[in-house]
Amino acid sequence: MLMPKKTKWRKAHKSKRGGKATRMNTVSFGEFGLQSTEACWVTSRQIEATRRVLTRFLKKGGKLYIRVFPHVPVTQKSGEVPMGKGKGAVDHYIANVKPGMVLFEIEGITEEMAREAVVLAGHKLPVKSKFVNKH
Repeated sequence: MLMPKKTKWRKAHKSKRGGKATRMNTVSFGEFGLQSTEACWVTSRQIEATRRVLTRFLKKGGKLYIRVFPHVPVTQKSGEVPMGKGKGAVDHYIANVKPGMVLFEIEGITEEMAREAVVLAGHKLPVKSKFVNKH
């Protein structure tokens, strides 16, 4: 799964989820993309599950670009631990997704195949998404 090699700080504050994406909001590398329509935290496990679906669908026909990376650490205290005694250990990493962000891009296949692949991939993500073309 994806995670940063090195971080400046081990634990981070919770990030805000609001606002629309002002960058990463157009298809840059491929021909077709999967664009989010709402704000959400996407974990590294969800990104990996989506990547597996897309690579299996593409086989050797197309190329896949992953545009999101989980940089933000999320901490979790173990079960039945009393209040206090500091912040929990880092449990997993997330990518803070905003509405309008292009999460994955595909090239080298037809539009119908790409549309089908994006629909299958969208089921693996907690965020509502749509199919976009390069304009």
